[in-house]
Amino acid sequence: MYSPALRIGALMAALAVILGAFAAHSLKAVLPPEQLLVFETGVRYQFYHSFALLLTGIVYSHYPNKNLRLASTFFLVGIILFSGSLYAMACLSVHGVSLGPIGIITPIGGLFFILGWILFFFGIKKQGHTIKP
Repeated sequence: MYSPALRIGALMAALAVILGAFAAHSLKAVLPPEQLLVFETGVRYQFYHSFALLLTGIVYSHYPNKNLRLASTFFLVGIILFSGSLYAMACLSVHGVSLGPIGIITPIGGLFFILGWILFFFGIKKQGHTIKP
């Protein structure tokens, strides 16, 4: 197992629960519906990639290699850039502030997610080695 991915994945999942509850109970009264959806999209993708981190940490015990370690890093950076920029975008909108050109961070975070999954693919694609049931 790759314990850094497991620990960070668990931490990111807990944070996603906190942020989701915050959105449902506090932000709902403050944010317009379209910005609440933006925030909730950040929470959803944070959850997806928290589970990706946990999966990567578990799969690493069968396929210990650099690609899986890198995949976990890319998933974490994707969470920070993609979800973090969506959280900032939604919350700053309350004050009429836009991320402006810094908004490019969101698709860059999405690119990190994609690259993380590609690295995951190559991390589990080894000749003559399969996961045993």
